Amino acid sequence: MDLPEEILAYIFSFLPLRDKCNAFLVCKTWSNSLTSSSAWTHTEIRCESGDCVPQRFSSLLPCIRNLKLIVSVADPVHRQTGLWVLQQVLAGGVGRLRSLCVSCLGNPPLFYAGQDLLQGLVDVLTNGPSLTALDLRGVPFTLSDSFIRSVSALCPSLRDLFINNGSLVCGVVPETIRDVLKCCPALNTVGLFQASVSHDVLRDLLEPQRTELKLLELRCERSLKYVTPLCDQVWADMRSRHPGLRVDLELDHTLPELQVPGVLQPSIPVRQLRLHTWTCLLEELHVVAQSYAGTLEVLELQTSASPELNAVLVTVATRCSKLREVHCYCVVSQNVIEAFCSLCPNLRRYTLKTRKELHPWTCTTLR
Repeated sequence: MDLPEEILAYIFSFLPLRDKCNAFLVCKTWSNSLTSSSAWTHTEIRCESGDCVPQRFSSLLPCIRNLKLIVSVADPVHRQTGLWVLQQVLAGGVGRLRSLCVSCLGNPPLFYAGQDLLQGLVDVLTNGPSLTALDLRGVPFTLSDSFIRSVSALCPSLRDLFINNGSLVCGVVPETIRDVLKCCPALNTVGLFQASVSHDVLRDLLEPQRTELKLLELRCERSLKYVTPLCDQVWADMRSRHPGLRVDLELDHTLPELQVPGVLQPSIPVRQLRLHTWTCLLEELHVVAQSYAGTLEVLELQTSASPELNAVLVTVATRCSKLREVHCYCVVSQNVIEAFCSLCPNLRRYTLKTRKELHPWTCTTLR
């Protein structure tokens, strides 16, 4: 069946660059579709070789609306190629790029902190004031206050900003986040280290002129032991001010066990909860069952197997009927699996095992 070129261009827009190059060589109809700007709405470009962008496509890079840029950090040439790609996408300051996701792969050189890549990103974003979404979760380097302030000043139209990356250190203080909120008044989806969130930051989000907040992702790690815990009342106020707000919490294995109760405040509208602490989570799961039953959709935990754990997981299944996914990376009993499958009608995927398997454990998909 022959499809109109407009439909083909829309389909091709979701392909990574390499697949677009292969499709270009299939036939004349396909190659014509790929020269349309609509074929470049969504594009993934992997900079892990010197010729990641064929010459015939370089002139089309400014047509990209949504870019996922994957950069190999092992070689400075690949890093420069990634910045060149971004320069071409933003060429002329035409304001077409709407969302940018930057991810890194490979092992960086010893003591390499990504300064060339981060500074290069700031430099090219001078032509990106129309950017509405920036995702830096795949960047493994510590993001500094000056970098975040520069990005927010250059991209005042941001609605989505994710800086909760895999760095071992939180380099962004709450005052910087307050500056970001001032620079980007339309922000409604934000990913942060919880150590970057203070009571003052949440009070800024409570201001009546503030855009309605939809999603807040928080990564909780060792830095929390140096900051004042957020009280439950301010979360209750957030829930009242932003009734559609959902919060995704990730508790890292570096988070001290004593800090966990301070994170899991009852009034947080938790949508996704990832407990990667490798600690005994019985009390925490009781809090989940009691406080997050109306909002929780995804639960993931890494802990030790025990009969007590099985019992509390059955309680979670009984009360958290909105769960879509549950992943438990320790052995559980058969009745735990049966409880989640029978009591959670929206369940789509789960990782629940009655015996140990080789890593990685396979996930069961129901629908």
